[in-house]
Amino acid sequence: MPGKLIIFSAPSGSGKSTIINYLLQHKELRLRFSISATSRQPRGTEQNGVEYFFLTPEEFKQRIANQEFLEYEEVYADRFYGTLKSQVEKQLADGQNVVFDVDVVGGCNIKKFYGDRALSVFIQPPSVEELRRRLEGRGTDAPEVIDSRIAKAEYELGFAPKFDVVIVNDDLQKAQAEALDILTHFLNN
Repeated sequence: MPGKLIIFSAPSGSGKSTIINYLLQHKELRLRFSISATSRQPRGTEQNGVEYFFLTPEEFKQRIANQEFLEYEEVYADRFYGTLKSQVEKQLADGQNVVFDVDVVGGCNIKKFYGDRALSVFIQPPSVEELRRRLEGRGTDAPEVIDSRIAKAEYELGFAPKFDVVIVNDDLQKAQAEALDILTHFLNN
């Protein structure tokens, strides 16, 4: 039986990665991350086709021209990240339920392409103030970086109504349980 797609998007600091990692522990869901393509060089022990598909900037641009991506982004000059349609189709044909951790625009593009085969989930912080508190609590970013992330979050929050489901992460265990219930229902119907 072919798999389905689950798209997660959220502002930085919303708890999206924590919720996804919780869901990945539930083997009965048969969740697998989509393997993205990038034009950057492998780091450390990264292997082509495992963590990413590593392409040259020229190869990436040619695949864009050939419309081979569901979504892509040029993060810096000639530094691309994207999702290849062929890889997603292979994973779906193998019966995997493919999980995407993408920005809001990429999430909307994937949902538009796959329609009802995809469930789009937006993880929302309880408030922008709480988001700022979480980002500051990490102790990993300078104040100007946090300000930039908050500005981006305010923009991203405007996309929440475009998603099938919005989960407000004001209590992590409650948000995880809600996500598990929603995914279980989606995957079994």
